[in-house]
Amino acid sequence: MIRYFTAGESHGPALSAIIEGLPAGIGLTEEDINNQLARRQQGHGRGGRMKIETDRAEVLSGVRFGKTIGSPVSLLIRNRDWENWTTQMAQFEDHAGEVPKITIPRPGHADLSGFIKYGFDDIRPVIDRSSARETAARVAAGSLARVFLRQLGIQIGSYISTIGPASEAAAPSALKELLAAGADTLAAEADRSQVRMLDGNAEAEAIAAIDKAKEEGNTLGGIIEIFITGVPLGLGSYVQHDRKLDSALAAAIMSIQAIKGVEIGTAFENAHRPGSQVHDELFAGSDNGLTRETNRAGGIEGSMSNGQPIHLRAAMKPISSLVSPLRSFDLATLDAVQSRFERSDACAVPAAGVVTEAVVAPVIANALLEKIGGDHMKEITERLEAYREELKNRFSA
Repeated sequence: MIRYFTAGESHGPALSAIIEGLPAGIGLTEEDINNQLARRQQGHGRGGRMKIETDRAEVLSGVRFGKTIGSPVSLLIRNRDWENWTTQMAQFEDHAGEVPKITIPRPGHADLSGFIKYGFDDIRPVIDRSSARETAARVAAGSLARVFLRQLGIQIGSYISTIGPASEAAAPSALKELLAAGADTLAAEADRSQVRMLDGNAEAEAIAAIDKAKEEGNTLGGIIEIFITGVPLGLGSYVQHDRKLDSALAAAIMSIQAIKGVEIGTAFENAHRPGSQVHDELFAGSDNGLTRETNRAGGIEGSMSNGQPIHLRAAMKPISSLVSPLRSFDLATLDAVQSRFERSDACAVPAAGVVTEAVVAPVIANALLEKIGGDHMKEITERLEAYREELKNRFSA
């Protein structure tokens, strides 16, 4: 099974990731990773850090002649900003007397709890590891699982439906067609927008709202729509809590900094409706096999994939580092003060969409490997093709 770990601090020398459990024989290029890193750096409302960094991953192990070899893949992403932080973040030299301690926590951030939990006298270590800069390593790690899935006909994409007060009035008319072409097509279309929105009116409103928030020293959150196409029926399981596909996907998305809510399909709308207007009716016996006219369940029933596109929605709160400060206190004196500002973005929702795509990839990959098994691509491809053919024959006329 695939798992990954990341290491590194926001202003340290580098970020790194180790990914183990990838099958052998996955065709891979450097651009498969670096294109995803570049996507993460885009979006109207990003801060000054993105003007410094040009993220590229160095592959240190696990790949030979452009293919994975079944051993752990290790990645390194160097922080160009490190040269400006060699004193504040020195690893062995003691500069404690030269560097002012940060003792004012930001409301909404990990600052306060992390400071107490790990027994620090300075918030800086909390800031640097809890920072969303860490998601660069996760995007790089997730890109490997994403390539694995793509080579098996499973694609992952996202777009943004809401940023602050700007929200699409209804699902875009082009969405069905984009998903029919595969979720990669959806992602590519969203990437054409500065805020990764498909609705032109919502896009213009969102850009204006971000500009206004930036002028006011404020920040904005939003809602991300994630889709996974090509997933066969039967991934996940209802038999134990830790094998449920929906809970694993929700956990992966909730692990992203500033994500505070996850929805599967139209779950919250469904809560207001009677069952007759919620559940997706079943049709079989045609040349297309099993079909449905709706997808309110978001492609998951009974904690298993049901053959439809998987649809997830993620709610991202506004970033907690504000130019216009909120009320806080000094941990050293307990005196009431204004919270401090740490360089940040006015809006990072478009970038967070790319991160959500990355973190769900290993979840789907593991559910697939649990179902069909296999240690190399030829073996896995043959088993998946046979399973898909079996499903088609079972439900076709």
